[in-house]
Amino acid sequence: MNFYFEASEILNRLDAKEGSIKGILATLPENNRARTAALVIETLKYKSVLSDVIQASKLLVEEKKKITSFNLALVLVHDTLLVNGIQAGDGPIKQAILRHKTRLRSELERIKIKRGVKSDLELAQTGDDRAATIPRYVRVNTSLWSTEEAVQSYTKRGFQLQGAFASSKGFAIDEHIPDLLAFNPALHFRDDPSYKSGKIILQDKASCFSAFVLSPPRNDPKAVVIDATAAPGNKTSHLSALMGNEGKLYAFERDKRRFSTLKMMLSKAACRNVEAVNADFLTIDPSHPKYSLATHILLDPSCSGSGIVNRLDYLLEDGESLVLVEEDRLNKLAAFQLMMIKHAMKFPSVQRIVYSTCSVHATENEHVVRSALQSDEAKSRCFKLAPRSDVLPTWSRRGQVEEMMETGDADSLIRCVPGDDDTNGFFVSCFIRERDSALSPECSKKRKLETEGAVLEKRKKKRKKGFNTQ
Repeated sequence: MNFYFEASEILNRLDAKEGSIKGILATLPENNRARTAALVIETLKYKSVLSDVIQASKLLVEEKKKITSFNLALVLVHDTLLVNGIQAGDGPIKQAILRHKTRLRSELERIKIKRGVKSDLELAQTGDDRAATIPRYVRVNTSLWSTEEAVQSYTKRGFQLQGAFASSKGFAIDEHIPDLLAFNPALHFRDDPSYKSGKIILQDKASCFSAFVLSPPRNDPKAVVIDATAAPGNKTSHLSALMGNEGKLYAFERDKRRFSTLKMMLSKAACRNVEAVNADFLTIDPSHPKYSLATHILLDPSCSGSGIVNRLDYLLEDGESLVLVEEDRLNKLAAFQLMMIKHAMKFPSVQRIVYSTCSVHATENEHVVRSALQSDEAKSRCFKLAPRSDVLPTWSRRGQVEEMMETGDADSLIRCVPGDDDTNGFFVSCFIRERDSALSPECSKKRKLETEGAVLEKRKKKRKKGFNTQ
């Protein structure tokens, strides 16, 4: 019965909007994850129907002493009506459900007649059809093997290098992202030996843009890079691989559960140059001796997730109009996202900052970038957008011109549209710090004052240390 309590607790956390379905399921112990995830997902597919059945049968009214949670009732009724029964020994809770089994089944049949369907399967909530047009992307973890070795391995297993949609066994090497393979979307890799050993990472193509555009130093033992919001670890492991597992990569995650997931992911992917830090990036002092040396920072903060069409969160939608609520939520997210960029700009050595979201809304994308460029942090530290030639230039879809202050700025941005670009919806921007030779007179003066200030501060600390030792 503990299995059902665990599943109902996941549903409680989803109701409390603690995260996405995928994100919350990822916090489960790996040995129980598959079974619990299957029950949660299937229950959500039938939640509307099951809720009506439970209400009509008056189950919670008559068994309130035994079944104290609506979500517990959902998972138990799901298994009673839609699979082979409750998978638990006899006990008071199971008996409480079985006492109402006939009534529950009767109410289910009544709903099927009312909706004009013949099978239980027709009652399930379905997802976004665009998901079927997006290949199953697999990133080769070059920390453990090469793309050539991966291609050879899959061809030996009967896969054909002929395109993701050419056949069920077709796959292709991506044209934009090195070490990325595209397979047929019907394929699943959860039981694939290469996935289980960490040699491949299941990561959407657009999600790979962030680390690739950041372009961290490769094979440089002195490199210092920050991933500000690292869990679950896909982008972190990508950064680590791009760095050749050299240098230092600080991966921040404030949530304890997600931090545990991050550490497991990094261990599985053999990321030897990563130091995971269970802390909120916004609380980190940019002048901290360790972190102040960071030259590259990746920011992929919380967003609306509106661009992701092959995710499970369509199961959480209730169909009601949420325009006003959505607008308020977007504004709050945008304020947080801007705060993250401005904080990253305060790190004294940073030269390159990538800000990305899996959102399609200009509020979280162009508007945030626009505000960041106008911020005191950007102006005082001389940040601008990297030119298109430096931000995946061969990708054709760029930012929305009408949403930017300068028309040329939109060309520096990347957008992905689900259903059109063979990816989920995504947005990428890259801020770079102007080099001394390209500085405007104003920025040159500010840079000089900043450098002089740093030197004076260093002298003060040295002098103070000298006094303390006397």
